[in-house]
Amino acid sequence: MQLHFSPSMRSVTISSSNGFIDLMKIKIAARHISYRTLFHTILILAFLLPFVFILTAVVTLEGVNNCSSFDRSVEFSISTSASLLYAAVRELQCRWSCLLLIEVVESEFHLLVLVWALSDGCLGRRLGPRLLGRVDDSGRLVRDFYKILNQVNSEEIPDGLKLPQSFSQLVSEMKSNKYNAKDFAMILRGMMERSEREIKESKFAELMNKHFAATAIPKGIHCLSLRLTDEYSSNAHARKQLPSPEMLPVLSDNSYNHFVLSTDNILAASVVVSSAVQSSLKPEKIVFHVITDKKTYAGMHSWFALNPLSPAIVEVKGVHQFDWLTRENVPVLEAVEKHFGIRNYYHGNHIAGANLSDTTPRSFASKLQARSPKYISLLNHLRIYLPELFPNLDKVVFLDDDVVIQRDLSPLWDIDLGGKVNGAVETCKGEDEWVMSKRLRNYFNFSHPLISKNLNPDECAWAYGMNIFDLRAWRKTNIRDTYHTWLKENLKSNLTMWKLGTLPPALIAFKGHVHPIDPSWHMLGLGYQNKTNIDSVKKAAVIHYNGQSKPWLEIGFEHLRPFWTKYVNYSNDFIRNCHILE
Repeated sequence: MQLHFSPSMRSVTISSSNGFIDLMKIKIAARHISYRTLFHTILILAFLLPFVFILTAVVTLEGVNNCSSFDRSVEFSISTSASLLYAAVRELQCRWSCLLLIEVVESEFHLLVLVWALSDGCLGRRLGPRLLGRVDDSGRLVRDFYKILNQVNSEEIPDGLKLPQSFSQLVSEMKSNKYNAKDFAMILRGMMERSEREIKESKFAELMNKHFAATAIPKGIHCLSLRLTDEYSSNAHARKQLPSPEMLPVLSDNSYNHFVLSTDNILAASVVVSSAVQSSLKPEKIVFHVITDKKTYAGMHSWFALNPLSPAIVEVKGVHQFDWLTRENVPVLEAVEKHFGIRNYYHGNHIAGANLSDTTPRSFASKLQARSPKYISLLNHLRIYLPELFPNLDKVVFLDDDVVIQRDLSPLWDIDLGGKVNGAVETCKGEDEWVMSKRLRNYFNFSHPLISKNLNPDECAWAYGMNIFDLRAWRKTNIRDTYHTWLKENLKSNLTMWKLGTLPPALIAFKGHVHPIDPSWHMLGLGYQNKTNIDSVKKAAVIHYNGQSKPWLEIGFEHLRPFWTKYVNYSNDFIRNCHILE
C-alpha cells in the first residue's frame, strides 16, 4: 500500500503495493500552504499508519475461521485503504483550514470490486454498514414478528388445523409446505396450547391420585391396628388399666402438664407421645389423654399398655366412654355425619361438576384437601368440647396426631394468655410466603352476605395442631354455641360459606379469644411444602405435617420424614411384623 502526493500538492493518491492500480485519489483545491505544515502532516501520518495497519490486521484475523482467503485478502486491502483515507482526510481537515473540497474519484473497476466486497462474505458483513451507510434492520424484523404474534394471539385457532406431534415433524413440514410467518406462529400456538392442556390434565390426575393415597389407610398401619386389637382380646397385659389405679388422681391434678390427643391412628399417636416424653425436661410431670373412636380403642389401649412410657402417664379413652358425648349435646355433629349431601361431598366424585379449565392446580389441591373424610369425623371436632370433657382441668395443650415434639413444652403452661382462651401461632406472617400467608380470605367465601357482614378478609388466621387452652377462661364464654350456630348456617347454605373442615368455624368461634404465641413453638407446612427450610425445622419446638404428604405415607417427603421416623420403635415386634415403612 503506497501514499503519493503530487508535486503541486493538489492531489493525494493511494495505490496498491506494486503501484499498478490506483485505488483512490483525493483532489485538493489550490491553496497556499507552508512546507512546515506539510512536514508536520507527513510526520503525523507516518506515526499513525502503523497503528492503523495493526488494527486492520486484527479485525481481519478475527474472521479467519469463517472467511475465504480471497475474502480476507480483499478485506485487508480495502480496509487498509479506507483506514488510510480516513486518517489522511481527518488530518488534512484538522491541519489545513483552507481546505475547501475533497473529492473521491474511483474507477469503474474499483467500484465493482468494492460493491462485490461489501455485498458478500465477511467483508460485507464487517465493512458494508460502515462504508455504505447501511443500518442493522434486526429491530424492524423483531417489530414485525411481534406484530404477527399479536395478530395470531387475537384470532381463533382454525377448526381442523393439523398440528405436528413433535418439533422435528414441525421442521419437516415447514420445509415441505413452506409456511409463511403467520401460519408458523398459528401452528406453534396450537402446539403450545395442546401441551398446556395435557400438562394440566396430568397434574390434576396426579393430584387426584395423591388425594386417594392420602385418605387411604396404608397396609402396614391397618395391619398394626388388627394385630393389636387381636392382642387386646387374647392378652391380659394388653387389657390392663391405664393408668394404674393408684395414679388415677393424677388425671385431674393441675400441677401436671396435661396433653390431649384425639386420633384413630395408633402409629401416629405413638410418635406424638414418644417425642413429647423424650423431649421433656420433666417427663414425670407429663399426663397424656389419648381419645380415640370405638373401633380403634382396643388396639390403641393395647399399644400403650404393652409399651409404657414411664415416668409419663398415659390415659386411653374411647368417645363411647364419655358420658357427656351424647346426641343431645352434639346434635350438629350428628347431622354432619348423617347428612347425605355432606357425605357425598366428602366421599363422592371429586371431579364431577368441577370446571378444571378455570382452576389452577394449587387451588384444586386445596379443594381436595378440604374434602378429606376426616373433616366429618367426630374426633376432629372433639377439641371444641374440651371444657366439658375435662371439667377438672384448668389448662391443656391440644395436639394433632401429625406433629412431632422436639423441645420441652412445659414453658407453655407459664405463658400469660391475658385472659384469652386459645394460645396459638398466627399464620399470616413468616419467612415461608406460602405456608405463613393465611388470612380469613383464604378460608371463607366473602361473596356470602353473612361472611362479608361478620368477618374481615384481611384479619390474620391462626393454626390448629398445637394450642394451649385456658379451660377456666373458656368456660366463661359461648365459644361452643357460636361454633354450633355457624356450622348450622353453613349446612343451610349447602356448604357455600366455607369448605375447609374444622378450622373455619373455629376461626369464627374463637374470634377475640386468641392470644398469639411465638412462631418457634409451632412450625407448619411439612405435609405440603416440599421446600421447607431444614434449619428452621431443627429449631422448632413442634413440627406439623399438616397437608396430604404425611410422614407415614409413601407420598411423604423423604427429606422431612426422618424427623418423624426417629421416634418410631422399629424394634417392636408389631412394627416389625407389619413391615411399617419398609
